[in-house]
Amino acid sequence: MIDYLLSVDYAPFLLSFKLAFITTLILFVLCLPLSWYLSQTKSKAKPFLEALCTMPLVVPPTVLGFYLLWGLSHNSPIGQFFNDYFGIKLVFNFYGIIIASCIYSLPFMVNPLQ
Repeated sequence: MIDYLLSVDYAPFLLSFKLAFITTLILFVLCLPLSWYLSQTKSKAKPFLEALCTMPLVVPPTVLGFYLLWGLSHNSPIGQFFNDYFGIKLVFNFYGIIIASCIYSLPFMVNPLQ
């Protein structure tokens, strides 16, 4: 039993934990002020912002993944910016996974806090 536990590769578990931790931190920083603003404002932009925050729940995951691949690729303005100024390719990289995880998890943080 001990030999089996010592032979298991824990890298995927650690990667998932690291991703969850970083995503949670980023979402707290972004979603606390956004949720407070959405709960307090009577602005005309409120329905648009609420719809934008809820969009990852409505869009199927395959469509969301396709648009993230398309929007973060080195041919897109966002991908070119990160590649030119920071030397980071977002597609199939840990930074891209963080962005995708934050976008997908956004409604699960904004809506309960609101």
